[in-house]
Amino acid sequence: MKQNKYDDERFFENYSRMPRSVGGLGAAGEWSELRTMLPELAGKRLLDLGCGYGWHGRYAREQGARSAVGVDLSDKMLARAREMTDDPAISYVRGGIEDIDFADGAFDVVLSSLALHYVADFGAVCRGVRRWLASGGAFVFTVEHPVFTALAAQDWHYGPQGEKLHWPLDRYHEAGPRVARFLDHDVVKYHRTVSDYVNALIDADFRIDRLSELRPTPDMLQQHPEWADEARRPMFLLVAAGKA
Repeated sequence: MKQNKYDDERFFENYSRMPRSVGGLGAAGEWSELRTMLPELAGKRLLDLGCGYGWHGRYAREQGARSAVGVDLSDKMLARAREMTDDPAISYVRGGIEDIDFADGAFDVVLSSLALHYVADFGAVCRGVRRWLASGGAFVFTVEHPVFTALAAQDWHYGPQGEKLHWPLDRYHEAGPRVARFLDHDVVKYHRTVSDYVNALIDADFRIDRLSELRPTPDMLQQHPEWADEARRPMFLLVAAGKA
């Protein structure tokens, strides 16, 4: 049974109020970096795993992509994506990332944003993605950084005045599920080390093109001073890989 918190009414309402849900890609702290890691999209066929509201598919079409397919397990997410989409070249499929299947070479770019840390078998996803990609295709994804997922609490260690002293790290090498609190609900996330992510890609015959741990730039902090704490520890891991 796949985890589908987003079809819970209260959880979805809380998610809908998040800045990235309201403001789209421009309100996502990692977008400025993720955008630079994407290949040229003109004429490409895009697959978005865990598409949510469909922001990335619509962006790809704005950049000249031939088509975009968004996959999500949540009916509520897909309903919102369809409401926001008026483009016959964009389609949506309901299904779990672990369960879907497509024809060999069906896509030129596979993208996933903050969804794969909810998937138990990342290696199987990598093998599937490689098969779905045409020769020379790109697999670009973001996940919560392993420093962030190692402890289920996902919170700072605080001083007596409530000041953030440091980010605790423990059980880093113990890969597996963590029950974390997110949007006032318990959700299961799967912790992996950086090497777990990289080696799964290598084992699936991907070439690693670029890694980012998203250190906020001065320009980012000027626009979003609330991101200052993100410079103290990595929250996101961004990976661009290519099919040889």
